[in-house]
Amino acid sequence: MADQDNNIIDFSDFADEQRQISLADENGNEELYEILFTFDSEDYDRSYVLLIPAGAQEDEQVDIYPFAYTPDNNGDATSGDLMPIEDEAEWDMVQGVLDVFLHDENLNDDND
Repeated sequence: MADQDNNIIDFSDFADEQRQISLADENGNEELYEILFTFDSEDYDRSYVLLIPAGAQEDEQVDIYPFAYTPDNNGDATSGDLMPIEDEAEWDMVQGVLDVFLHDENLNDDND
């Protein structure tokens, strides 16, 4: 897992239309999500996107929804196919990347 934090793209400074994605639940109701970040894994030869509910405040505790995705022609996650992560080892790898992302964010906020 040497590449677990390879190519992390933080979407926090992107315009709304570049970081938002709409997903339909099992009842067909659409909900808006924001892309927290994306990354690629050479170990699994897949791209990943982590989503949070749109409109969440920075200090608000929210669920994070990870998916593997097939990028669209522009390499974007916003209109590509999202796939659930079902393999436990793959899930652990994604959790490790999320931990690195959150740890880096906290380092910037805490000023050491």
